[in-house]
Amino acid sequence: MAFHEIRFPANLSFGSVGGPERRTEIVSLTNGYEERNTPWAHSRRRYDAGMGLRSLDDVAALIDFFEARAGQLHGFRWKDWSDYKSCAPSGAPGFEDQVLGEGDGETTHFQLVKAYQSGPAKYIRPIMKPVGGSVRIGIGGDAMQEGVHYEVDLRTGIVTFSNAPGQGAAVTAGFEFDVPARFDTDRIAVSVANFQAGDLPQVPVVEVRI
Repeated sequence: MAFHEIRFPANLSFGSVGGPERRTEIVSLTNGYEERNTPWAHSRRRYDAGMGLRSLDDVAALIDFFEARAGQLHGFRWKDWSDYKSCAPSGAPGFEDQVLGEGDGETTHFQLVKAYQSGPAKYIRPIMKPVGGSVRIGIGGDAMQEGVHYEVDLRTGIVTFSNAPGQGAAVTAGFEFDVPARFDTDRIAVSVANFQAGDLPQVPVVEVRI
């Protein structure tokens, strides 16, 4: 399997339905209590791309993309319109949005991440597919310049500094990002008559681990 560094047409993913899923294993005990555990450290996202189709031209574009990916075989980038920024949906990414770590004077590589927090609980999501030109980086509250102070690997989301951030300096970032995904079917069934009547095809898309 290969991963194609190409984004599913954003105008087709707009209007799609989907979001994160978790896997929780629940055991009911004889005393009425439960034991809950999960084998997943990270959530996985699922979407239905069929909900974003609005015309037969959209269907044709979808089929082109599907055939070029050979169905489920090759991965691609997917824009999740409900969650594609390091900041709030109404804002613009800034270099202080997310904390990547703390400098130690030696480490030059930092993974982009996004934190999801509610109350005392926090989930840290690795960001593997940042959008080119969108990444803003800061060290100790000062903005850095891409190409001078750091480089970003758009295939992995790893930021590499030309000089290691100093001891105790907060390394922060703001960015837009895509979800690494693949089709979750090897078959797309479209009826022209049904499509014109409002019966959209189901086109499942699922996040992949990379």
